[in-house]
Amino acid sequence: MEDTLKKSTVGLVRLEEFQQRRKELEEAKAREAARTNELKDEQRKVKKRKKVAKSTLSFAIDDEEPDTGADTPSSKGEDADEEKPSKRSKLGKNPNVDTSFLPDRQREEEERRQREELRQEWLRKQEEMKNEDIEITYSYWDGSGHRKSVTCKKGDDIATFLEKCRQQFPELRGVSVDNLMYVKEDLIIPAHYTFYDFIVNKARGKSGPLFNFDVHDDVRLLADASVEKDESHAGKVVERSWYQRNKHIFPASRWEVYDPEKAYGKYTIA
Repeated sequence: MEDTLKKSTVGLVRLEEFQQRRKELEEAKAREAARTNELKDEQRKVKKRKKVAKSTLSFAIDDEEPDTGADTPSSKGEDADEEKPSKRSKLGKNPNVDTSFLPDRQREEEERRQREELRQEWLRKQEEMKNEDIEITYSYWDGSGHRKSVTCKKGDDIATFLEKCRQQFPELRGVSVDNLMYVKEDLIIPAHYTFYDFIVNKARGKSGPLFNFDVHDDVRLLADASVEKDESHAGKVVERSWYQRNKHIFPASRWEVYDPEKAYGKYTIA
């Protein structure tokens, strides 16, 4: 019986110790949770202060208020919160600061629109120029000249011009355009070039400008041929077979294929 009572007493003591220990652990957890909440609140306050400080940055420089010395420490503390919102409302972009270098979508769009309008206007004028008529004076050359003229568009290529020339001479009607050559200022002009190409680029050849196609007297007989002039010679329409037979004889010996990258220098006709 006594052993049973002793065991019961020991059990009660251990139960009380367990409950006391459990209570202490719960109180320790509560204190730890409170400290954690305090740290979180402090971190939120720091972030808020940083955000407020960042939002007040501006190009504007507020004029400093003169210190009259009339405010007492207590009154300054009371009015501080009321003055802050009014000062923030004054902050903004300083109109005296040059910001033209900064991105501006509206300005960039306006500039892009103006560039496109100018481009379209330039293209329209070029198309109008290509559709203008031009009279081409030429000589069918078979060892001697047979001068005629034909009307083309400035945008026509040399092949179109040669086809019109072919129709003007019965002896050429059986010759294909591929077997004809156009020689201008001692240069053989490939058939894919247009008259517009030479006019707009003010191109020149070995003995005169390539952009004039009307009737002029031979400048080599009138003046110093080494001096560049607007006067030009009538171009020559030649059969390719004639050129192959006579390319070693003057004037064919001077002819060469036109190269837009080559500078032909001064006109040097002896």
